[in-house]
Amino acid sequence: MKDRLFWTAKDEEIKRAETTDLYFIYAEQVMRSKGVNPRVVIEVYTRGLPYEGDWGVVSGIYEVARLLEGLPVNVRAMEEGEVFLVSKGSILYEPVLQIEGRYLDVIRYETPVLGLLCMSSGISTKAARIRMLAGGRSLLSFGTRRVHPCLAPMVERAAYIGGFDGVSNVLGAKLMGKEPVGTMPHSLIQCFGDQERAWKAFDEVLPKSVPRIALVDTYYDEKTESVRAYEALGDSLYGVRLDTPGSRRGDLRKIVEEVRWELGIRGGKNVKIFVSGGIDEKDVIELRDLVDGFGIGTGLSDAPVIDFSFKIVEMEGGRRFVGKRGVPSGAKDVFRSYERMEDLVCLRGSPKPDGYEPLLKDLIRDGRIVREERPVDEIRADVLRKLELLSEKRPKLRWM
Repeated sequence: MKDRLFWTAKDEEIKRAETTDLYFIYAEQVMRSKGVNPRVVIEVYTRGLPYEGDWGVVSGIYEVARLLEGLPVNVRAMEEGEVFLVSKGSILYEPVLQIEGRYLDVIRYETPVLGLLCMSSGISTKAARIRMLAGGRSLLSFGTRRVHPCLAPMVERAAYIGGFDGVSNVLGAKLMGKEPVGTMPHSLIQCFGDQERAWKAFDEVLPKSVPRIALVDTYYDEKTESVRAYEALGDSLYGVRLDTPGSRRGDLRKIVEEVRWELGIRGGKNVKIFVSGGIDEKDVIELRDLVDGFGIGTGLSDAPVIDFSFKIVEMEGGRRFVGKRGVPSGAKDVFRSYERMEDLVCLRGSPKPDGYEPLLKDLIRDGRIVREERPVDEIRADVLRKLELLSEKRPKLRWM
């Protein structure tokens, strides 16, 4: 490769939709040759999720706005971090994004629009699910080593929006204006050749603002190393991290109980316990009453994507309503009652029901972005409020 070091698209290549699929180029050539270029309404939606449940968290909306900015289109969308609902087993859906314009102006953008939304929303949704399960326990994103480096900032932002408390990736945190979080790797202890020497060096060298969290499963069992860490650092020890590999962990709950007991009887009742290493939803459920926090890696960064579709639902001319087979025709509005946690889907232009508010709002008008981006902390706080509602009320999605 002569113009880049890594197999990644440049910003300007994405902006020009050079990452599109070839069949859109074929379709564009045919339509231009025959003078076919209708004005259309396109909706981005999903009817199902890769999990049990009926809700997800959409993210990537702001990136889509920057992608489509300057095109002669109008775009309405849900807010970044909005909770969307699905109705499995029904043709009913609620669009998270709606594009109106001449089809040849947007034909190449289907692939990058979906790419921006599907992966980011998958991670935000996974993060939000774990957040609900973890309750008030600390959640740290440790997963960017499992993705291409160019995606690391997106992964961390999506995780934070979904409710995680901190992220470990340095650049991901920097771009959000956050301080990254972390403990210590096994390699630190291996290079010192001795746990106590490594823990004490960590304590001596790093600023006091860095919590002293000792990794306690390098050479001996977790109980033994936890006790030795406490004896080495005393009250300076903020916590211990158990990163027990899946092939060695045995009954992790019993291991954690043993560590908690042994620390407690030695005066270390305030030492916090964090677990990492292959942790996923079932582990959070099993351990949330015992531990103080979780480091989630692959289970978060490798979250299943949300399978959004990008379909024409309305077109100018004699055949205005043109949803393909299985897709309800016509541009739609979505209204929500947060009191009931109920969404209503109706044909666009229908009157707003009392007690409901619209979820689709202007994002781009005539090619110009008209929505101000909210700070990431504001988005996250809004997601957390909605997760509280979801924990109290089963959401409902229906036709109006």
